[in-house]
Amino acid sequence: MTLEILTPERKLYSGEVYGVQLPGIDGLFEILDKHAPLVSALKKGNLKVIVDKTTSSNYSIQGGFVEVLNNKATVLVEGAVEA
Repeated sequence: MTLEILTPERKLYSGEVYGVQLPGIDGLFEILDKHAPLVSALKKGNLKVIVDKTTSSNYSIQGGFVEVLNNKATVLVEGAVEA
């Protein structure tokens, strides 16, 4: 699955990943390869990028939205820093 994490200022991440864990407004959820189309609001919290089964990275986000379509997840956030 392809993942892009975008802020108004720059692109934070772009690449192939195993999955991504996101802080949804109703709780934490995870998106994996070949996920069904989805649009969801995100709240302030920790976003975890799962590159493979042994490698991951974390970002602290300020809230925003995620869109999943055609095996690509696009995360649009107001602000984010790598944790």
